[in-house]
Amino acid sequence: MVNERFSGRLAAWLAMVGVAIGLGNVWRFPYMMGQHGGSAFLLVYAALALLLAMPVLAAEWALGRALRAGPVPTFRASFGRHAGLIIGVALVSAIVVADSYYIVIIANIVHTAAYGLVMGFDPEASAGQAAGLNDGVLQYALALLVLAAVCWVMALGVRGGIERFSRWFVPAFGVVVLYLVVNALLLDGVWDKLLMFLRPDFSLLGATDVFAAMGQAVFSLGVGGTIMLVYGGYLDHDTPIISTALATALGDMAGALLAALFIVPSVLYFGLDMAAGPGLVFSTLPKLFAVMPGGRWLGVAFLAAFVLMAFLSALAALEVGLVGLRDLGAGRWSRQRMALILFAVEAVLMLPSALWPSIIGTLDMIFGSGMQTLGALAAVLALGWSASRNSAMEQLFAHGAGRWQEGFVFWLRWVVPAALLAIAVLFVREHLRQGGA
Repeated sequence: MVNERFSGRLAAWLAMVGVAIGLGNVWRFPYMMGQHGGSAFLLVYAALALLLAMPVLAAEWALGRALRAGPVPTFRASFGRHAGLIIGVALVSAIVVADSYYIVIIANIVHTAAYGLVMGFDPEASAGQAAGLNDGVLQYALALLVLAAVCWVMALGVRGGIERFSRWFVPAFGVVVLYLVVNALLLDGVWDKLLMFLRPDFSLLGATDVFAAMGQAVFSLGVGGTIMLVYGGYLDHDTPIISTALATALGDMAGALLAALFIVPSVLYFGLDMAAGPGLVFSTLPKLFAVMPGGRWLGVAFLAAFVLMAFLSALAALEVGLVGLRDLGAGRWSRQRMALILFAVEAVLMLPSALWPSIIGTLDMIFGSGMQTLGALAAVLALGWSASRNSAMEQLFAHGAGRWQEGFVFWLRWVVPAALLAIAVLFVREHLRQGGA
């Protein structure tokens, strides 16, 4: 297990993009955009993704490939035995918790697709009806099935499971979503509404909105000292880290933009509320598919492709849990045994989200934005300042560097940590001020 690797650059890039594109772009991005400033949020997110999240992604891959270890040993080597253990365990635990509500959302999409296939899509369905959110037992049962599938693929290993499924799922999603964008933009009168929505108003942005944009960039790219650090350990020595990180960030942003280009016009066309929260996609897509030519079959195809991409993200998060078990003393156990243990843990953690889906938005802000941003900060501090930084820097620039090397190192060591800290502090100050008002 320790010696597992991706087979090549393309396989590695597809796996990374498969993690990045998923619920973060299709489920999370549109409602975050609606709740936090519209197109101004989009522009801030894009800037933060390139300027902050992408360098963190490169840092995590460099750390992962340098040590070929998970978060716990990596942060122990970086920050000391005790502090590193606390940081590593906290981050692994956070990503496992986040995966619990993530899998429940995937189950919602599975239900929507199955209902649409059998009954067709109802343009009058509410968010709860469309997603099956009114039946917690049904959601939990479907989530268990999704979890079982994730654990099965994980048990197959890096090349036999993660890489094999990424090679098929990513291109399939791309083809379907491009067709959907074209159909959404052909809706009558939608261009005027879309252009009005896309006029940025930065006065709408506060510290909470900037923090949310940072969280979205971190969540979407999968950085946070966990997933991409583990996947960095699976990169071979021939994969250039910085250029691959840039390509992954651009691919992720393209996925977010494509999602926005078919969901936002649909929301505006049907007069729905962009700030509706986590149920936004489930109230929008059935209405769109109900009026599209061949929408029933195309809707099922899209939701299936959507499930596959989200599946890759859930798989990556659970892989972190598996590596965490290995690093905490279960290294002699087989992948299959550790997968069964994680199945049991996640089965318990999923219950609250399945039975009370209203808590998902709060959990997502804590674990999807908060903990992953802290994990990203820990990773970049480990690369730029810790005792293990030299070996990680060698990985970062293993394929040569020019005059920009010193600038990139300066950016990682000083600007990125300062920016992440400043955004977090402003967010906390604003919430304290609101609480005292």
